[in-house]
Amino acid sequence: MLERIHLEIVREVDRKGSLTAAAEVLCLTQSALSHTVKKMEQMLATAVWRRKGRNLRLTQAGEYLLSVANRVLPQLEYAQVHLSQYAQGARGTLRIGMECHPCYQWLLKVVSPYLAQWPDVDVDVKQKFQFGGIGALFVYDIDILVTPDPLCRSGICFEPVFNYEQVLVVQRGHALTRSTHVEPAQLRDEVLITYPVDIDRLDVYMQFLVPAGVRPKCHKTIETTDIMVQMVASGRGVATLPFWLVREYSDKMPIESVRLGRDGIAKQIFVGMREADINTDYLDAFVALARQSHCL
Repeated sequence: MLERIHLEIVREVDRKGSLTAAAEVLCLTQSALSHTVKKMEQMLATAVWRRKGRNLRLTQAGEYLLSVANRVLPQLEYAQVHLSQYAQGARGTLRIGMECHPCYQWLLKVVSPYLAQWPDVDVDVKQKFQFGGIGALFVYDIDILVTPDPLCRSGICFEPVFNYEQVLVVQRGHALTRSTHVEPAQLRDEVLITYPVDIDRLDVYMQFLVPAGVRPKCHKTIETTDIMVQMVASGRGVATLPFWLVREYSDKMPIESVRLGRDGIAKQIFVGMREADINTDYLDAFVALARQSHCL
């Protein structure tokens, strides 16, 4: 049976470059490590490394085993720390995954009172997710996912925490502000600035432009909200953002918002978590604080 020590050996040999160096890290003698490697390869009925001079090179089976080690070992190490925290009565770290680019400012307003209420819980925010957060929940990389686009998956529960309207952001005094709303055709001559997200996950396209068969003159992507708003304020293009966020920026930058279509684009922010974690006190407390943020 494949054991944890086998994965650790493969990982450390890859990191250190030799069995001797890996043995030191794993607190094994070189002979004991060599014996374990031999038994592992006999059990697997395939070689994990091939020697090339003094160097070891992973076989195809070894490359696969290394990929397994790099996925599984961090989870085991995290589980060990987490279980140790349970044993000590500590709560550890609340890891929040973000699929919502413009929600970072909102999250700061939730995290501040949360940390005050839960002094024994640390918070770690992971912003690398671009519609991949569901997988991170399943493999326990994160504990909570903040997203405007929940996906129905068995074992995952999503709770709506507040509503908002997605609006068009333009430079103050722009011709598009002369009416109460804009129609898709009015964006044909505009440079549209969005976050670097696939078009089929952008509301301005899927709920506004695509149904009308309209494309903007040019589509640019910018990752940071501050730079995006600065580009709009300088007349370099238009963008779409939550109304509450535009309201905050409009106090300090020359921008205005315009409704997208006569009825606007209504959105919600959701907080997702594993069903097994429902009724966990410090997770429920975060959701409750997130719901209170609807006044933004």
